[in-house]
Amino acid sequence: MKDIERPELSWDEWDELHDPRPEENDFDKVVEEAVSRRGFLGGALAFGSGAAVMGTAGTLLSSTSAQAAGHAASRFPFEALPIQTDATVHVPPGYKWSTLVRYGDPLFSDAPEFSQTDTLPADKADRVFGENTDGMELFEIDGHEVIAVNSEYVNTKINLVFSGGDVMTADDVAVLQKLQGVNVFEVERTDNGWGVVVDSPFNRRITHQTEIDITGPAAGHDMLKTDADPTGTKVLGTMNNCGAGKTPWGTYLTCEENFNGYFGSTDETFERPDDFKRYGIGLEGRYSYEKHDARYDISQNPNEPYRHGYITEIDPSDASSTPKKRTALGRFKHENAACVIAPSGHLVVYMGDDERGEYMYKYVSNNTYAPGGDTDDLMENGRLYTAKFNWDGTGEWVELTEEATGMSKAEICVLTREAALRVGATTMDRPEWVAVNPVAAEGYCALTNNSRRQVLNDDGKLRTNAAGQEMTVNAPNPRAENRYGQVVRWYPSNDDHAADTFRWDLYVMAGNPAVHNDAYAGSPNVNEGNMFNSPDGMMFDSAGILWIQTDGNDGNEEGFAGMGNNQMLAGDPVTGEIRRFLTGPKGSEVTGLTWSADRKTMFVGIQHPASPFPDGDGTLARSSIVAVWRNDGAPVG
Repeated sequence: MKDIERPELSWDEWDELHDPRPEENDFDKVVEEAVSRRGFLGGALAFGSGAAVMGTAGTLLSSTSAQAAGHAASRFPFEALPIQTDATVHVPPGYKWSTLVRYGDPLFSDAPEFSQTDTLPADKADRVFGENTDGMELFEIDGHEVIAVNSEYVNTKINLVFSGGDVMTADDVAVLQKLQGVNVFEVERTDNGWGVVVDSPFNRRITHQTEIDITGPAAGHDMLKTDADPTGTKVLGTMNNCGAGKTPWGTYLTCEENFNGYFGSTDETFERPDDFKRYGIGLEGRYSYEKHDARYDISQNPNEPYRHGYITEIDPSDASSTPKKRTALGRFKHENAACVIAPSGHLVVYMGDDERGEYMYKYVSNNTYAPGGDTDDLMENGRLYTAKFNWDGTGEWVELTEEATGMSKAEICVLTREAALRVGATTMDRPEWVAVNPVAAEGYCALTNNSRRQVLNDDGKLRTNAAGQEMTVNAPNPRAENRYGQVVRWYPSNDDHAADTFRWDLYVMAGNPAVHNDAYAGSPNVNEGNMFNSPDGMMFDSAGILWIQTDGNDGNEEGFAGMGNNQMLAGDPVTGEIRRFLTGPKGSEVTGLTWSADRKTMFVGIQHPASPFPDGDGTLARSSIVAVWRNDGAPVG
């Protein structure tokens, strides 16, 4: 049996090891700029390796945070859960949980039984539930309940016994390509609880080998053409599928994040284009795909990386339908896609680019949505924007036009990071999930952390993002060496998500008040009973409660002492109160959230847990989805 701990690097650690970002720029300018803002922000706080700034409640921090500190009445129907450090899931008194599905469980009756010692055969690896569950949504389809959920990546050292010993073989790669991607499957509730409907006609796996259409402005462009696809309109696979989204017309949006890690070169002398470096596409892939599948060898197929890094739309109601990569929504490390219909009827999609110092984006369709009407055009033709946050609490969405960027429409959709750089987008602390409040005109983005913001290297130069852009402190990202993260909130002008301008504040700044008494203690709505770090996944329920999931440091040492395992918290946008609801097993990320059709069950994803979750001592750790419900049968969201 393989090592049952979590020995592999995170994607961020892997990126930094294989493609470290440039080190440049003058730190003196940073200090001068930060101090110059003190008139508005009410003072500068010096900490970490340099100067950083944050405001008091009512300036940068939302006034609701202060209300929470004043013990406003709670809307939460559960007792706050204390931290946990063990290897299982915990929920509050009055609630229960059970496992819905685990990595390796069958979606089809011809799937092999999960083995604790043997690798799945390649021809059966796409007949089971894939590994490392992430973003998910539930769909009601003609009385059936169907879940679509991502399988982001695989833990090779934990769950694979390589046929070539420690060397990855072609057969191993074939297995890996089928264990990742997207799972679509029907679920039902019986007297024994929730379970998967094996062999349901809705069940399907979408993998690194599934044929997908390329649509939108970049479809057919020379950058997307390969020998295997001279039209530039067909591609195999969607990969590193992280967060997700749900369209108003009932389709699933899966978001390609760290796609760069799948590519490498068998030619060590291959000179990468500058835009490859901007996206972290290097000479060595994480899974050795390039050694066994020429599609992933950039020295042989340099255009293949341009065909990944998009949002892919999937119809969960038709298992024979072809997914579509929507290039109009841009190419970057997509975290999730939050959809909302503006008062004018236009589709708005909010998105974050999950890398240190990258940007936030918004897409607005050219045409309007009509229930029951044709929706295919809504994510093919539209306007792409990036966010600029101002120190005075205002902001604007800057359209990425040909005139503003000096790039063609197709180039903007393929090299979106470059386009955003050219119009002066605000660098953010890893923008992850975006959530839109269903009962108020406001949006939220989890800025999970950025330990390299305003940090000097040994040579005295400031760390930068992938574009060489200095990561100084700025208004929505006010802390140097930000290891805790925050959630930024914005209010679109005239309550219209299609508007070009907005107001903003910080809903919460995560921190540790047991260790710090400065900005790193967090905002007023953070205390020793609810503290957390690295907000990541976020979803709103039907009552307008914001559910925050974490993927951070669970070592419970030094600056993270007393924080426990990763968790899911409920946040009240009105009062600012935040209360811990669920804790995951040691080593896991809590990620992905959806509800049953009657809202009486919530489904929560548990990614990369340490052993023995969920099967007990002596077993491999298996990522899973758990079902959570109230003992009294009342709705949970």
